Amino acid sequence: MLYWLLYQKLFPYFRPFRIFRYLTFRTAFATLTALLIGLVVGPYVIQKLREFQIGQYIREEGPQAHQKKAGTPTMGGVLIAISVLLPTLLWADLSDPLIWMVTLSMLAFAAIGFTDDYIKVAHKRNLGLTGRAKLGLQITVSACIGCALVYLEMQGSYSTRLVVPFLKRFRPDLVITSLQHVPHMYYLSFLPFLLFTVLVIVGSSNAVNLTDGLDGLAIGCTIIAAGALTVLTYVSGHVVFADYLELQRMPLVGELTVFCGAMVGASIGFLWYNAHPAEVFMGDVGSLGLGGAIGTIAVIIKQELLLPFIGGIFVLEALSVILQVGSYKLRKKRIFKMAPLHHHFELMGWSESKVIARFWIGALVFALFALTTLKLR
Repeated sequence: MLYWLLYQKLFPYFRPFRIFRYLTFRTAFATLTALLIGLVVGPYVIQKLREFQIGQYIREEGPQAHQKKAGTPTMGGVLIAISVLLPTLLWADLSDPLIWMVTLSMLAFAAIGFTDDYIKVAHKRNLGLTGRAKLGLQITVSACIGCALVYLEMQGSYSTRLVVPFLKRFRPDLVITSLQHVPHMYYLSFLPFLLFTVLVIVGSSNAVNLTDGLDGLAIGCTIIAAGALTVLTYVSGHVVFADYLELQRMPLVGELTVFCGAMVGASIGFLWYNAHPAEVFMGDVGSLGLGGAIGTIAVIIKQELLLPFIGGIFVLEALSVILQVGSYKLRKKRIFKMAPLHHHFELMGWSESKVIARFWIGALVFALFALTTLKLR
């Protein structure tokens, strides 16, 4: 809104407003705006959550030290959503369809999480939506995003080709080109791309959700992942950097830098209240929303295969659950003392603060490695 007002409308009459056309300037202001909203609005949101008695329920089979957290306000992800949404609307170019796609993706996944959290609170239990219901809703939203991207591909504004790290010439297409020459089979040719898109976005959303088990763990890793995505979206939309790094240049993608910057600022603002000992938990409304946004951005900027490094800790947490469940079903034996992975280290004797700090370090190492792959081709 401010971009439209100050640059597109008032710039011809007041030349200094040309600064608002620069993406770096608007991204910085979006980050600061999101941080300020989080810090200022945070106490009000936390107080309202307490008044509505929206407290977290802790599962009994987890580390016993967590039982003292029972009753801590949850659904703090509402604060994150507000802190990301408002700066994006203020500082981004809202004529860019990708801005709306990512924003609506975040809100849709947050709505799924909100429903899940509400059921937990209403029924005073640690289980909300059934696994099938939650997964079905996530798949539906992800499929809609995939269909929107297919439409953009048909308009020439997007590519269904994968960017493979380290291999600059190898870019496989996720479309069955042979089917595109058959009239009644044309849309079926995009099925592999749609399935891959659903896998990436749903996987990302659930991975962040599984990581959200310790004070500040998930949001700290999100700050690092969002920071890496800010760099990736900027270089992917910049003609000089994209050419230098031999990336597929996508002009519309550059505007997503503003959204990523807002996500960084909102996450830092939330961490202020979520740091150990946490005053509020993000709940599924926050973790699913952030994970869905991260996955959607990765698909749009063609860095799906780099996402496991951008969000390395999220992937390790999800893998630990998959391996634990698979091992127990097949062998009746557990690989870890407890899954997700952060609980395993807690039961090994690590303090919560040590687990959080070391996982943050690991997330930073993964993200830095992801950025180095841009030139290692």
